[in-house]
Amino acid sequence: MTSDKYYIPYLIPAAILTLALAIRLPVIMRFWRIDPNVRSLGGLLLLGSAVFYFGRPKTLALLNSSTGVSNFAAPLVYSLLTMFCASCLVMVIHWRGGDPRRVRRTIWTIWSVYASVVAGLWVTFAFADVPVERLRDLDTYYANTPWMREHILLYLGAHTAACLVTATVIRSWLREVAGWLRAGLVFLVVGFVLNLAYDAVKLIAVVARWTGHDLDWLSTYVAPPIASVCALFVAVGFILPHAGQAAQVLWTDYRQYRSLAPFVRELEGLDTGSLRLPRRTPLSRRLVQRRTLISDGLLRLQPYMDPGVRGRALAEALARDEAPDRAAATADAVAVAVAVRSLRRGVPAVAGAVAGAVAGPGAVAGAGAAGPGGVAARGADGVPVPGSAGGPDLVAVARALRRSPVVGSFRERS
Repeated sequence: MTSDKYYIPYLIPAAILTLALAIRLPVIMRFWRIDPNVRSLGGLLLLGSAVFYFGRPKTLALLNSSTGVSNFAAPLVYSLLTMFCASCLVMVIHWRGGDPRRVRRTIWTIWSVYASVVAGLWVTFAFADVPVERLRDLDTYYANTPWMREHILLYLGAHTAACLVTATVIRSWLREVAGWLRAGLVFLVVGFVLNLAYDAVKLIAVVARWTGHDLDWLSTYVAPPIASVCALFVAVGFILPHAGQAAQVLWTDYRQYRSLAPFVRELEGLDTGSLRLPRRTPLSRRLVQRRTLISDGLLRLQPYMDPGVRGRALAEALARDEAPDRAAATADAVAVAVAVRSLRRGVPAVAGAVAGAVAGPGAVAGAGAAGPGGVAARGADGVPVPGSAGGPDLVAVARALRRSPVVGSFRERS
């Protein structure tokens, strides 16, 4: 659909920028008063969305008719675009940081300059003679009109300067960051570079009018799709670091939650006092509860942890050429499996059982087992000492419980 009512080149980026604003809104509302970065980002996304919503031909016609002034929407939309440019520069200044006084002075200068540009837009429009309403080709139609010519050059110049500075500064940071933040900055750089292409296309069409040529199609049909793509890249650039990090955390939590399932099944029937969570409980809370359940179960099993069983399991795992860390996890898994069976069968507690035989959140670590700096202490064979800080984690033990042949062998023998 390319009608003025739906005008996809502007409707889609408006929706995407609104989505970006909605995603960031909780953070914006929480830190609006104390974090200038949050304020500049919120203002930038709000102004960017407004530019595309107000820039649709149907909205332009409505603004013109409601005020009774032909082309009244032009200085309004160009003012929003100019303030968006100022927001981009302010955001860059906040990101760069530095001396607070210098930052405040620079930001004040930026807002002063761009406020002057906005004032200039309204002054030049007031002096211009623009009686014919133009919803799509105003820039080229009035390119040779006194005062309107200056009006057009004013907003294009302000937009070009802001995009050039923003793209240059963000590009200089790419080597200093990594991960999702770097990916977001790449999208932002591409978006602002494409904004420069939008300005170039517009300016070429206007200059062509000055020289008696007709390249209006560049401004009317090429520039709007470029603006749409620009907005998509900018919106993704702001969404990606937050959404990507959140998705990564969610995926990591999900994998750990699933990986710990064999451990939970192994401890089924033990009295750990865990409460059943509602079905809609966030995954992060479910993961915490699962780890707590396992830790409480390990505390319940400690009197039945047989150091001799773990030692034999460790020797067998090493004999199967398992890596030291994996062999330690296998030995802990065997100790857990045998202790669970002993407890269920009513076997008396093991004399000399080691507290904290399996490392994990909430487990009681063996006193003095950790080496320098909190790194797990290791024996002569390089295997982590049971109960030491940083020893085999719960996920590794759960994995051994599910598929280690050594654990299966001890189950058959116990």
